[in-house]
Amino acid sequence: MNDFPALGSTCRHQAWSRGDETSRRLYGLAMLPRMITIWRKRIYFRRDLEAMARANPHLIDDIGMKKWQVEAEIAKPFWQR
Repeated sequence: MNDFPALGSTCRHQAWSRGDETSRRLYGLAMLPRMITIWRKRIYFRRDLEAMARANPHLIDDIGMKKWQVEAEIAKPFWQR
């Protein structure tokens, strides 16, 4: 019906691409220590899960996981959830 683009979506896109790149970069730097902490926790969790799967495979059932789920979790890189 209307040949004009939606004004709100165009303005938001222009504002985002125009000036907020610096604030996104600062936000990313501020989050870096938290991300490193999360990555370390994932590394430790997956390492401990692998050790438990090797030493006591019967405990895997106790935590409610299947063998294939444990193997898939161990195979993930630290940056993946």
